[in-house]
Amino acid sequence: MNKRPLVGVAVIIMKDHKVLLGKRKISHGAGTWAFPGGHLEFNETIEDCARREVFEETALYVKNIRYGTFTNDIFREEAKHYVTLFVVSEYCHGVPELKEPDKCERWDWFHWGLFPEPLFLPLKNLLKQGFEPETFITQRSVVPTSGVYP
Repeated sequence: MNKRPLVGVAVIIMKDHKVLLGKRKISHGAGTWAFPGGHLEFNETIEDCARREVFEETALYVKNIRYGTFTNDIFREEAKHYVTLFVVSEYCHGVPELKEPDKCERWDWFHWGLFPEPLFLPLKNLLKQGFEPETFITQRSVVPTSGVYP
């Protein structure tokens, strides 16, 4: 069997100099804190995936999506391999809800770098890069605004 990495999209939502993290409940990363996000679907744009996943998981709407960076995440114990694409967005409106309570225990806002432990592997790898999302908020959006919310 020829296994290949999957593509994940992680959405860094900025609101009042804080970011939204959820505590994962599923076996893949269970008990770790992560950004909202999920698998990039076939024929889906990265920005549409970001909007869809955020809404499906949190009921939030985001705006001003910008491409961030990526991480190469090898989960040896689970025999999984992901390339995670990070996007930075701004909170638009809504109140975080647990729309997938079987996958996430809770959502909460945290100042960058003052995160609870343990962290999901892609977030750990992102922090190793020295990534700072605030620098993206001051930039003009480089992502097309096509796409609609569900």
